[in-house]
Amino acid sequence: MELYEIRVRGKQGPRLTEQFPRLQGTSDPSETVLVGPVRDQSELHALLSQVDTLGLELVELRRVAGGG
Repeated sequence: MELYEIRVRGKQGPRLTEQFPRLQGTSDPSETVLVGPVRDQSELHALLSQVDTLGLELVELRRVAGGG
């Protein structure tokens, strides 16, 4: 398992983090950051598809050092 960080544009509320139950979410006025474990490439693609389905603007995706 690897640890990933997904950044989306805008301050999103708790309803967004409910859509990603395995990820922890934090927000500031300009971005929301979701961080958590991702099992494999298939799960990563599913998360990115969910970001797209929810109409969120992806700012950054990165694997976090020390994950996995």
